[in-house]
Amino acid sequence: MGTLGRWNVVRVLNSLLPTSFSLLPDSHRTRNEAHMQLYNAISKSLEPLDVRDRPVTIYVCGITPYDTTHLGHAFTYTVNDILIRYLEYRGHPVDYVQNVTDIDDDILKRAKEVGEDWKALGDRWTRYFIEDMIALNVRPPDHYPRATEVIPEIIQTVEKLIARGVAYEENGSVYYHVDAWPEFGALACMSRDQMLSTANERGNNPDDPNKRDPLDFVLWQAAAPGEPTWDSPWGPGRPGWHIECSTMSSKYLGDTIDIHSGGSDLLFPHHCCEIAQIEPLTGKPFVRFWLHVAMVRHEGEKMSKSLGNLVMARDLLKLYPPDALRLYLAMHHYRIEWACDPGRLRWAARLAQRFREAATASGGSGPAFDPSPWEQEFTAAMDEDLNTPAALGVVDELAVQVLLAAQQGRHIREAQTLLRKLCKVFGLVLDVGEPEDRVVKGWRKHLAKFV
Repeated sequence: MGTLGRWNVVRVLNSLLPTSFSLLPDSHRTRNEAHMQLYNAISKSLEPLDVRDRPVTIYVCGITPYDTTHLGHAFTYTVNDILIRYLEYRGHPVDYVQNVTDIDDDILKRAKEVGEDWKALGDRWTRYFIEDMIALNVRPPDHYPRATEVIPEIIQTVEKLIARGVAYEENGSVYYHVDAWPEFGALACMSRDQMLSTANERGNNPDDPNKRDPLDFVLWQAAAPGEPTWDSPWGPGRPGWHIECSTMSSKYLGDTIDIHSGGSDLLFPHHCCEIAQIEPLTGKPFVRFWLHVAMVRHEGEKMSKSLGNLVMARDLLKLYPPDALRLYLAMHHYRIEWACDPGRLRWAARLAQRFREAATASGGSGPAFDPSPWEQEFTAAMDEDLNTPAALGVVDELAVQVLLAAQQGRHIREAQTLLRKLCKVFGLVLDVGEPEDRVVKGWRKHLAKFV
Protein backbone atom coordinates (compact mmCIF):
# COMPACT_ATOMS: atom_id res chain seq x y z
CA MET A 1 0.00 0.00 0.00
CA GLY A 2 1.50 3.33 -1.01
CA THR A 3 1.93 6.50 0.99
CA LEU A 4 -1.38 7.62 2.46
CA GLY A 5 -2.54 11.11 3.33
CA ARG A 6 -4.15 11.98 6.62
CA TRP A 7 -7.22 9.87 7.42
CA ASN A 8 -7.02 7.79 4.23
CA VAL A 9 -7.31 4.50 6.13
CA VAL A 10 -10.41 5.57 8.01
CA ARG A 11 -11.97 7.23 4.98
CA VAL A 12 -11.91 3.92 3.14
CA LEU A 13 -13.63 2.33 6.14
CA ASN A 14 -16.12 5.18 6.32
CA SER A 15 -17.19 4.44 2.76
CA LEU A 16 -18.64 1.16 3.99
CA LEU A 17 -20.77 2.73 6.74
CA PRO A 18 -24.11 4.52 6.76
CA THR A 19 -23.68 8.23 6.07
CA SER A 20 -25.16 9.04 9.49
CA PHE A 21 -22.25 7.33 11.25
CA SER A 22 -18.88 8.99 10.85
CA LEU A 23 -15.67 7.60 12.26
CA LEU A 24 -13.83 10.90 11.86
CA PRO A 25 -13.62 12.78 15.17
CA ASP A 26 -14.69 16.42 15.29
CA SER A 27 -11.49 17.92 16.65
CA HIS A 28 -12.97 21.44 16.65
CA ARG A 29 -15.89 20.59 18.92
CA THR A 30 -15.85 22.03 22.44
CA ARG A 31 -15.62 19.18 24.93
CA ASN A 32 -14.16 18.16 28.26
CA GLU A 33 -10.65 17.01 27.45
CA ALA A 34 -10.36 15.27 30.83
CA HIS A 35 -12.88 12.60 29.94
CA MET A 36 -13.20 9.83 27.44
CA GLN A 37 -16.70 9.53 26.00
CA LEU A 38 -18.30 6.12 25.53
CA TYR A 39 -21.65 5.10 24.17
CA ASN A 40 -23.75 3.88 27.08
CA ALA A 41 -26.39 1.30 26.20
CA ILE A 42 -28.38 2.39 29.25
CA SER A 43 -28.90 5.98 28.09
CA LYS A 44 -28.43 5.22 24.36
CA SER A 45 -26.04 8.20 24.17
CA LEU A 46 -22.42 9.21 24.55
CA GLU A 47 -21.44 9.96 28.13
CA PRO A 48 -18.16 11.04 29.75
CA LEU A 49 -16.32 8.28 31.57
CA ASP A 50 -15.19 9.92 34.81
CA VAL A 51 -12.36 7.74 36.11
CA ARG A 52 -10.41 10.15 38.25
CA ASP A 53 -8.56 9.09 41.40
CA ARG A 54 -9.47 5.38 41.36
CA PRO A 55 -9.06 2.22 39.31
CA VAL A 56 -11.52 1.64 36.49
CA THR A 57 -13.47 -1.58 37.15
CA ILE A 58 -14.25 -3.64 34.05
CA TYR A 59 -16.08 -6.94 33.67
CA VAL A 60 -16.21 -8.77 30.34
CA CYS A 61 -18.35 -11.85 29.81
CA GLY A 62 -15.98 -14.67 28.99
CA ILE A 63 -16.23 -17.78 26.89
CA THR A 64 -18.38 -20.84 27.33
CA PRO A 65 -15.51 -23.21 26.52
CA TYR A 66 -16.67 -25.80 24.05
CA ASP A 67 -15.42 -24.36 20.73
CA THR A 68 -13.15 -21.33 20.45
CA THR A 69 -11.69 -18.86 19.30
CA HIS A 70 -13.61 -17.56 16.29
CA LEU A 71 -13.23 -14.09 14.79
CA GLY A 72 -16.22 -12.78 16.76
CA HIS A 73 -14.57 -13.84 20.02
CA ALA A 74 -11.33 -12.22 18.91
CA PHE A 75 -13.15 -8.97 18.10
CA THR A 76 -14.84 -8.77 21.50
CA TYR A 77 -11.70 -9.44 23.51
CA THR A 78 -9.37 -7.27 21.43
CA VAL A 79 -11.84 -4.36 21.60
CA ASN A 80 -11.75 -4.59 25.37
CA ASP A 81 -7.99 -5.08 25.31
CA ILE A 82 -7.63 -1.81 23.38
CA LEU A 83 -9.97 -0.03 25.78
CA ILE A 84 -7.96 -1.22 28.78
CA ARG A 85 -4.62 -0.46 27.15
CA TYR A 86 -5.83 3.02 26.25
CA LEU A 87 -6.99 3.72 29.78
CA GLU A 88 -3.58 2.58 31.03
CA TYR A 89 -1.91 4.75 28.39
CA ARG A 90 -3.84 7.69 29.83
CA GLY A 91 -2.58 6.81 33.33
CA HIS A 92 -5.74 5.13 34.68
CA PRO A 93 -5.23 1.85 36.56
CA VAL A 94 -7.70 -0.89 35.65
CA ASP A 95 -9.15 -3.76 37.69
CA TYR A 96 -10.31 -6.23 35.05
CA VAL A 97 -12.38 -9.40 35.48
CA GLN A 98 -13.18 -11.89 32.75
CA ASN A 99 -14.99 -15.12 33.59
CA VAL A 100 -15.16 -18.66 32.27
CA THR A 101 -18.67 -20.14 32.09
CA ASP A 102 -17.44 -23.67 32.74
CA ILE A 103 -20.81 -25.20 33.68
CA ASP A 104 -23.59 -24.60 31.20
CA ASP A 105 -26.22 -26.37 29.09
CA ASP A 106 -24.09 -26.05 25.97
CA ILE A 107 -21.01 -27.59 27.60
CA LEU A 108 -23.01 -30.53 28.94
CA LYS A 109 -24.63 -31.06 25.55
CA ARG A 110 -21.30 -30.98 23.71
CA ALA A 111 -19.63 -33.27 26.27
CA LYS A 112 -22.41 -35.82 25.76
CA GLU A 113 -22.11 -35.55 21.97
CA VAL A 114 -18.36 -36.21 21.94
CA GLY A 115 -18.30 -38.62 24.89
CA GLU A 116 -15.96 -36.49 26.99
CA ASP A 117 -16.10 -35.48 30.64
CA TRP A 118 -17.67 -32.01 30.85
CA LYS A 119 -14.88 -30.58 33.00
CA ALA A 120 -12.11 -32.02 30.82
CA LEU A 121 -13.81 -30.59 27.73
CA GLY A 122 -14.15 -27.14 29.31
CA ASP A 123 -10.58 -27.10 30.55
CA ARG A 124 -9.27 -28.16 27.14
CA TRP A 125 -11.10 -25.42 25.26
CA THR A 126 -10.15 -22.82 27.88
CA ARG A 127 -6.50 -23.70 27.40
CA TYR A 128 -7.03 -23.32 23.67
CA PHE A 129 -8.58 -19.89 24.18
CA ILE A 130 -5.74 -18.74 26.46
CA GLU A 131 -3.17 -19.82 23.88
CA ASP A 132 -4.99 -17.73 21.27
CA MET A 133 -5.08 -14.70 23.58
CA ILE A 134 -1.33 -14.99 24.15
CA ALA A 135 -0.72 -15.27 20.42
CA LEU A 136 -2.79 -12.10 19.86
CA ASN A 137 -0.94 -10.28 22.67
CA VAL A 138 -4.14 -9.64 24.62
CA ARG A 139 -3.61 -8.29 28.13
CA PRO A 140 -4.80 -10.89 30.65
CA PRO A 141 -7.56 -10.08 33.13
CA ASP A 142 -6.53 -9.43 36.70
CA HIS A 143 -9.06 -12.03 37.84
CA TYR A 144 -10.16 -15.02 35.75
CA PRO A 145 -12.73 -16.95 37.80
CA ARG A 146 -14.57 -20.01 36.60
CA ALA A 147 -18.25 -20.28 37.47
CA THR A 148 -17.74 -23.46 39.47
CA GLU A 149 -15.44 -21.56 41.85
CA VAL A 150 -18.28 -19.38 43.14
CA ILE A 151 -21.06 -21.90 43.80
CA PRO A 152 -21.32 -20.93 47.52
CA GLU A 153 -21.67 -17.24 46.60
CA ILE A 154 -24.27 -18.10 43.94
CA ILE A 155 -26.34 -20.01 46.49
CA GLN A 156 -26.14 -17.08 48.92
CA THR A 157 -27.31 -14.67 46.22
CA VAL A 158 -30.22 -16.92 45.26
CA GLU A 159 -31.28 -17.14 48.89
CA LYS A 160 -31.27 -13.33 49.10
CA LEU A 161 -33.36 -13.04 45.94
CA ILE A 162 -35.94 -15.42 47.38
CA ALA A 163 -36.01 -13.41 50.61
CA ARG A 164 -36.38 -10.20 48.58
CA GLY A 165 -39.50 -11.63 46.93
CA VAL A 166 -38.27 -11.68 43.33
CA ALA A 167 -37.51 -15.42 43.15
CA TYR A 168 -39.31 -18.65 44.03
CA GLU A 169 -38.51 -22.35 44.44
CA GLU A 170 -40.44 -25.12 42.72
CA ASN A 171 -39.52 -28.82 42.73
CA GLY A 172 -35.88 -28.20 43.54
CA SER A 173 -35.35 -25.43 40.98
CA VAL A 174 -35.34 -21.69 41.70
CA TYR A 175 -36.64 -19.12 39.22
CA TYR A 176 -36.52 -15.37 38.96
CA HIS A 177 -40.05 -13.98 38.66
CA VAL A 178 -39.71 -11.14 36.15
CA ASP A 179 -43.05 -9.56 37.04
CA ALA A 180 -41.78 -9.00 40.59
CA TRP A 181 -39.16 -6.54 39.28
CA PRO A 182 -40.87 -3.82 37.19
CA GLU A 183 -37.57 -2.58 35.74
CA PHE A 184 -36.80 -5.96 34.17
CA GLY A 185 -35.62 -5.64 30.57
CA ALA A 186 -35.28 -1.84 30.56
CA LEU A 187 -31.78 -2.10 29.06
CA ALA A 188 -33.12 -3.94 26.01
CA CYS A 189 -36.06 -1.66 25.14
CA MET A 190 -38.07 -4.64 23.89
CA SER A 191 -41.74 -5.47 24.15
CA ARG A 192 -42.65 -8.47 26.27
CA ASP A 193 -43.31 -10.55 23.16
CA GLN A 194 -39.91 -9.60 21.75
CA MET A 195 -38.21 -10.48 25.03
CA LEU A 196 -39.85 -13.89 25.17
CA SER A 197 -39.03 -14.66 21.54
CA THR A 198 -35.38 -13.63 21.99
CA ALA A 199 -35.04 -15.51 25.26
CA ASN A 200 -36.44 -18.65 23.64
CA GLU A 201 -33.80 -18.40 20.91
CA ARG A 202 -31.09 -18.15 23.57
CA GLY A 203 -31.80 -21.05 25.89
CA ASN A 204 -35.07 -20.22 27.63
CA ASN A 205 -37.61 -23.02 28.07
CA PRO A 206 -41.04 -21.36 28.06
CA ASP A 207 -42.80 -24.71 28.59
CA ASP A 208 -41.11 -25.53 31.90
CA PRO A 209 -44.10 -26.58 34.10
CA ASN A 210 -42.39 -25.26 37.23
CA LYS A 211 -42.48 -21.66 35.98
CA ARG A 212 -45.08 -19.09 36.95
CA ASP A 213 -44.39 -17.20 33.73
CA PRO A 214 -42.73 -18.37 30.47
CA LEU A 215 -40.23 -15.48 30.72
CA ASP A 216 -39.08 -16.37 34.25
CA PHE A 217 -35.50 -17.60 34.17
CA VAL A 218 -33.56 -20.22 36.10
CA LEU A 219 -31.37 -19.23 39.03
CA TRP A 220 -30.80 -22.76 40.29
CA GLN A 221 -31.56 -25.85 38.23
CA ALA A 222 -32.58 -29.09 39.96
CA ALA A 223 -30.43 -32.15 39.34
CA ALA A 224 -30.96 -34.03 36.10
CA PRO A 225 -29.72 -37.58 35.40
CA GLY A 226 -26.09 -37.72 34.38
CA GLU A 227 -25.38 -34.04 35.11
CA PRO A 228 -22.92 -32.66 37.68
CA THR A 229 -24.57 -31.28 40.83
CA TRP A 230 -23.82 -29.30 43.96
CA ASP A 231 -25.71 -29.37 47.24
CA SER A 232 -28.05 -26.48 47.97
CA PRO A 233 -30.95 -25.59 50.29
CA TRP A 234 -33.30 -26.70 47.47
CA GLY A 235 -31.59 -30.01 46.85
CA PRO A 236 -28.79 -31.02 44.48
CA GLY A 237 -28.49 -29.02 41.28
CA ARG A 238 -26.42 -26.49 39.40
CA PRO A 239 -26.55 -22.73 38.80
CA GLY A 240 -28.32 -21.02 35.94
CA TRP A 241 -26.30 -19.13 33.37
CA HIS A 242 -27.16 -15.53 34.28
CA ILE A 243 -26.53 -15.80 38.02
CA GLU A 244 -22.96 -16.91 37.35
CA CYS A 245 -21.79 -13.64 35.79
CA SER A 246 -23.54 -11.28 38.21
CA THR A 247 -22.11 -13.23 41.15
CA MET A 248 -18.56 -13.22 39.81
CA SER A 249 -18.61 -9.55 38.87
CA SER A 250 -19.96 -8.40 42.25
CA LYS A 251 -17.58 -10.70 44.14
CA TYR A 252 -14.50 -9.18 42.57
CA LEU A 253 -15.61 -5.64 41.70
CA GLY A 254 -18.33 -4.71 44.21
CA ASP A 255 -21.95 -3.62 43.94
CA THR A 256 -21.41 -1.16 41.07
CA ILE A 257 -18.86 -1.59 38.30
CA ASP A 258 -17.73 1.02 35.79
CA ILE A 259 -17.89 -0.93 32.53
CA HIS A 260 -19.56 -4.23 31.73
CA SER A 261 -18.86 -5.55 28.25
CA GLY A 262 -19.58 -8.48 26.00
CA GLY A 263 -21.00 -9.26 22.60
CA SER A 264 -24.14 -7.40 21.57
CA ASP A 265 -26.02 -10.71 21.50
CA LEU A 266 -25.72 -10.79 25.30
CA LEU A 267 -27.71 -7.60 25.84
CA PHE A 268 -30.88 -9.66 26.21
CA PRO A 269 -31.50 -11.80 28.06
CA HIS A 270 -28.13 -12.19 29.73
CA HIS A 271 -27.28 -8.62 30.73
CA CYS A 272 -30.86 -7.71 31.56
CA CYS A 273 -31.01 -10.75 33.85
CA GLU A 274 -27.73 -9.76 35.50
CA ILE A 275 -29.17 -6.33 36.35
CA ALA A 276 -32.32 -7.91 37.78
CA GLN A 277 -30.27 -10.21 40.01
CA ILE A 278 -28.19 -7.42 41.58
CA GLU A 279 -30.14 -4.17 41.79
CA PRO A 280 -33.06 -5.46 43.91
CA LEU A 281 -30.49 -6.49 46.53
CA THR A 282 -28.26 -3.41 46.53
CA GLY A 283 -30.56 -0.55 45.58
CA LYS A 284 -27.68 0.75 43.44
CA PRO A 285 -26.97 0.81 39.70
CA PHE A 286 -25.21 -2.44 38.85
CA VAL A 287 -23.21 -0.98 35.95
CA ARG A 288 -22.33 2.58 34.97
CA PHE A 289 -21.55 1.81 31.31
CA TRP A 290 -22.76 -1.13 29.24
CA LEU A 291 -20.40 -1.56 26.28
CA HIS A 292 -21.63 -4.02 23.67
CA VAL A 293 -19.37 -5.21 20.86
CA ALA A 294 -21.04 -5.71 17.49
CA MET A 295 -21.40 -9.07 15.81
CA VAL A 296 -19.04 -10.31 13.12
CA ARG A 297 -20.87 -11.84 10.17
CA HIS A 298 -19.85 -14.56 7.75
CA GLU A 299 -21.75 -16.06 4.84
CA GLY A 300 -24.61 -13.64 5.49
CA GLU A 301 -25.19 -14.67 9.12
CA LYS A 302 -23.92 -13.78 12.56
CA MET A 303 -20.76 -15.80 13.17
CA SER A 304 -21.65 -18.28 15.90
CA LYS A 305 -20.90 -21.75 17.16
CA SER A 306 -24.54 -22.78 16.84
CA LEU A 307 -24.61 -21.91 13.12
CA GLY A 308 -21.20 -23.43 12.46
CA ASN A 309 -20.10 -20.57 10.15
CA LEU A 310 -16.89 -19.92 12.03
CA VAL A 311 -13.66 -18.30 10.92
CA MET A 312 -11.17 -19.30 13.57
CA ALA A 313 -8.49 -16.89 14.76
CA ARG A 314 -5.94 -19.68 14.92
CA ASP A 315 -6.45 -20.50 11.24
CA LEU A 316 -5.96 -16.85 10.28
CA LEU A 317 -2.77 -16.70 12.36
CA LYS A 318 -1.33 -19.44 10.15
CA LEU A 319 -1.62 -17.03 7.21
CA TYR A 320 -1.03 -13.61 8.79
CA PRO A 321 1.16 -12.29 11.61
CA PRO A 322 -0.61 -11.35 14.88
CA ASP A 323 -0.09 -7.63 14.24
CA ALA A 324 -1.99 -7.92 10.96
CA LEU A 325 -4.95 -9.60 12.64
CA ARG A 326 -4.93 -7.06 15.47
CA LEU A 327 -4.97 -4.18 12.97
CA TYR A 328 -7.69 -5.85 10.90
CA LEU A 329 -9.91 -6.13 13.98
CA ALA A 330 -9.16 -2.55 15.06
CA MET A 331 -10.13 -1.21 11.63
CA HIS A 332 -13.75 -1.80 12.63
CA HIS A 333 -15.58 0.40 15.11
CA TYR A 334 -16.78 -1.73 17.98
CA ARG A 335 -20.46 -0.75 17.53
CA ILE A 336 -20.72 -1.51 13.79
CA GLU A 337 -21.37 -5.02 12.47
CA TRP A 338 -18.98 -6.20 9.79
CA ALA A 339 -18.19 -9.25 7.69
CA CYS A 340 -14.96 -11.13 7.26
CA ASP A 341 -13.04 -9.80 4.24
CA PRO A 342 -9.73 -11.47 3.20
CA GLY A 343 -8.83 -8.45 1.06
CA ARG A 344 -8.86 -6.16 4.07
CA LEU A 345 -6.79 -8.68 6.01
CA ARG A 346 -4.10 -8.44 3.34
CA TRP A 347 -4.36 -4.67 3.57
CA ALA A 348 -3.89 -4.88 7.35
CA ALA A 349 -0.77 -7.00 6.82
CA ARG A 350 0.74 -4.28 4.62
CA LEU A 351 -0.15 -1.67 7.22
CA ALA A 352 1.56 -3.71 9.93
CA GLN A 353 4.67 -3.91 7.77
CA ARG A 354 4.74 -0.12 7.37
CA PHE A 355 4.46 0.38 11.12
CA ARG A 356 7.41 -1.98 11.67
CA GLU A 357 9.48 -0.18 9.05
CA ALA A 358 8.75 3.20 10.61
CA ALA A 359 9.54 1.95 14.11
CA THR A 360 12.94 0.60 13.01
CA ALA A 361 13.99 3.22 10.43
CA SER A 362 17.30 5.01 10.83
CA GLY A 363 17.17 8.78 11.01
CA GLY A 364 19.91 11.36 10.95
CA SER A 365 21.14 14.34 12.90
CA GLY A 366 18.99 16.89 11.10
CA PRO A 367 16.11 18.86 12.64
CA ALA A 368 14.01 16.77 15.00
CA PHE A 369 10.60 15.65 13.84
CA ASP A 370 7.95 16.74 16.38
CA PRO A 371 5.22 14.06 16.72
CA SER A 372 3.08 15.86 19.32
CA PRO A 373 0.26 16.86 16.90
CA TRP A 374 -0.31 13.19 16.08
CA GLU A 375 -0.54 12.27 19.75
CA GLN A 376 -3.22 14.93 20.21
CA GLU A 377 -5.16 13.64 17.18
CA PHE A 378 -4.85 10.07 18.41
CA THR A 379 -6.18 10.97 21.85
CA ALA A 380 -9.08 12.93 20.33
CA ALA A 381 -10.09 9.93 18.23
CA MET A 382 -9.84 7.40 21.04
CA ASP A 383 -11.68 9.66 23.47
CA GLU A 384 -14.59 9.79 21.04
CA ASP A 385 -16.21 6.43 21.79
CA LEU A 386 -13.07 4.37 21.26
CA ASN A 387 -12.82 5.40 17.61
CA THR A 388 -10.13 2.91 16.64
CA PRO A 389 -10.47 3.34 12.85
CA ALA A 390 -9.85 7.08 13.14
CA ALA A 391 -7.01 6.51 15.60
CA LEU A 392 -5.39 4.06 13.18
CA GLY A 393 -5.57 6.73 10.50
CA VAL A 394 -3.53 8.98 12.79
CA VAL A 395 -0.98 6.27 13.55
CA ASP A 396 -0.66 5.46 9.87
CA GLU A 397 0.12 9.04 8.93
CA LEU A 398 2.59 9.27 11.80
CA ALA A 399 4.35 6.18 10.43
CA VAL A 400 4.42 7.69 6.92
CA GLN A 401 5.83 10.97 8.23
CA VAL A 402 8.48 9.13 10.25
CA LEU A 403 9.61 7.31 7.11
CA LEU A 404 9.72 10.58 5.14
CA ALA A 405 11.65 12.30 7.93
CA ALA A 406 14.13 9.41 7.99
CA GLN A 407 14.69 9.79 4.24
CA GLN A 408 15.37 13.49 4.84
CA GLY A 409 17.99 12.68 7.48
CA ARG A 410 15.98 14.20 10.33
CA HIS A 411 16.14 13.13 13.97
CA ILE A 412 13.22 10.71 14.50
CA ARG A 413 13.90 9.04 17.86
CA GLU A 414 11.15 10.88 19.74
CA ALA A 415 8.64 10.18 16.97
CA GLN A 416 9.51 6.50 16.95
CA THR A 417 9.06 6.33 20.71
CA LEU A 418 5.56 7.77 20.35
CA LEU A 419 4.78 5.46 17.44
CA ARG A 420 5.66 2.45 19.57
CA LYS A 421 3.51 3.75 22.44
CA LEU A 422 0.50 4.20 20.16
CA CYS A 423 1.01 0.81 18.54
CA LYS A 424 1.14 -0.76 22.00
CA VAL A 425 -2.38 0.55 22.65
CA PHE A 426 -3.47 -1.64 19.73
CA GLY A 427 -1.58 -4.63 21.13
CA LEU A 428 1.04 -4.65 18.37
CA VAL A 429 4.46 -6.21 18.95
CA LEU A 430 6.13 -4.66 15.85
CA ASP A 431 9.74 -5.89 15.51
CA VAL A 432 9.81 -7.60 18.91
CA GLY A 433 8.11 -10.56 17.30
CA GLU A 434 6.59 -12.08 20.42
CA PRO A 435 3.91 -11.23 22.99
CA GLU A 436 4.66 -8.91 25.90
CA ASP A 437 6.13 -10.51 28.99
CA ARG A 438 3.14 -9.43 31.12
CA VAL A 439 0.80 -11.06 28.63
CA VAL A 440 2.60 -14.40 28.73
CA LYS A 441 3.10 -14.46 32.50
CA GLY A 442 -0.41 -13.24 33.30
CA TRP A 443 -2.20 -15.76 31.10
CA ARG A 444 0.06 -18.62 32.18
CA LYS A 445 -0.83 -17.85 35.79
CA HIS A 446 -4.50 -18.28 34.91
CA LEU A 447 -3.73 -21.32 32.78
CA ALA A 448 -2.61 -23.22 35.88
CA LYS A 449 -6.28 -23.67 36.86
CA PHE A 450 -7.12 -25.49 33.65
CA VAL A 451 -4.48 -28.23 33.46
